[in-house]
Amino acid sequence: MYISSRGMVTRNFTIAIVNGIVTLIILLIAPLGLATVISNTFLVMVASFFTATFVDGMTRFIQPNRSIEEIRSYYDTPYSSELNPRSSHEIQR
Repeated sequence: MYISSRGMVTRNFTIAIVNGIVTLIILLIAPLGLATVISNTFLVMVASFFTATFVDGMTRFIQPNRSIEEIRSYYDTPYSSELNPRSSHEIQR
């Protein structure tokens, strides 16, 4: 599955927001100060974003690169499939 860089950033940002909301809900139940809840929620969002970005990079590293395969298949074409120029006496009028 191919996903663009913009799509990956959008997905990772969405993951971070959802994880931040879940953390905020859990921490608001606990008897902590508001500053602690806000800073912890922010740190969870940042950690989620960078973790998802790291996993995307590892996934791209593990997957085979398709552009190299396309280049190889271009050079593997037999010589007979190439076009040869015709001389002037071979052209019929």
